[in-house]
Amino acid sequence: MHAFELVHPADLPEAIDLLRASPDSRLIAGGTDLVPIMRSGVQEPSRLVSLREIEGLDRIALRDRTLEIGALARLADLESHSLIVDHVPMLTEAIAQIASPQVRSAATLGGSLCQASRCWYYRGPFHCWLKGGEVCYAEHGDNRHHALFSGSPCITVHPSDTAVVLSCLGASVTVAGAHGSREMPLSEFFALPTPGHRALTVLEPGEIVTAVRIPLGGAESRGIFVKAMDRAAFDFALVSVAALVRFDGARVSEARIVLGGVAPIPWQARGSEGALIGHSLDDPTIDRAAAAAVDGARPLSMNAYKIPLTRALVRRALADLVPP
Repeated sequence: MHAFELVHPADLPEAIDLLRASPDSRLIAGGTDLVPIMRSGVQEPSRLVSLREIEGLDRIALRDRTLEIGALARLADLESHSLIVDHVPMLTEAIAQIASPQVRSAATLGGSLCQASRCWYYRGPFHCWLKGGEVCYAEHGDNRHHALFSGSPCITVHPSDTAVVLSCLGASVTVAGAHGSREMPLSEFFALPTPGHRALTVLEPGEIVTAVRIPLGGAESRGIFVKAMDRAAFDFALVSVAALVRFDGARVSEARIVLGGVAPIPWQARGSEGALIGHSLDDPTIDRAAAAAVDGARPLSMNAYKIPLTRALVRRALADLVPP
């Protein structure tokens, strides 16, 4: 591993200044994603800016029907925290399927949202498009785990299960930078990579994710997270589905379905949502929503299996949300 300096700022302004002073600096919290990248030589920062000493970034609180979670909150703590279990159990469902208990005890929520691509070309010795090259090697290479939807020269898939669930929950994220703080919906925080911004988020140099806010729905809402993996546990999603529905009597009044493992960002299945609104969750409605989830999908040479898998997971998720 390349030699680096490790610094421990006392507060956010100092951390931001340290990041801006050295363009190749990187933030470190749990280090569960960054350290493997450094070991493989994909990133070789000269300075790591630790957030561990900054107070308040691990808070978990409920204020005015909004759940506020600090970016340094560890996944293991979220998995068992009473506020999360009671108010957003679909988030605990997702966290319980992330990596191993050892990883969850170190990994943070902010780090989970800001993970780098898991594409083996990005993580390997290839100067791929996302790393600033000219070619996406997955397009004509081994693309078993890659995107069905993209709209970008990069066809990686977003690796974060928490990102899928929080996007489904309508969460927002707060980031701090040299010009103050800004808050945005997660749907705007994640962005398809472009030639001018080859990244999976809109974070600018020197910006730090500080918190996530989740608006809480009423008792009439029901949510679920389901995930298909190559292995039975401790693996990234081949496809995942977060679904949230609200009912007006027996009919769906609001629906949000977000897919993981199918695009460089958490992918909102708007066609599926539209197929549910105004209908009861009966078998024909669920079948229509499942079919609509893959409208516009463009399978690659090795990942067409994701189309029936996505349909099946959407069907399973919605069937589990049928009111008793």
